[in-house]
Amino acid sequence: MAKTQGPTFQPNNEKKAKTCGFRARKNGKGNILNSRRAKGRKKLCA
Repeated sequence: MAKTQGPTFQPNNEKKAKTCGFRARKNGKGNILNSRRAKGRKKLCA
């Protein structure tokens, strides 16, 4: 009998905010927000 693939996505709002949130982009290495500001982007984050 073959095993079937179960659900793999385990949502976690706190972890997602720390890795994908505004403050994560602000504090990360190579600060992505500064480059977007310099380019003149109206929206800095999604």
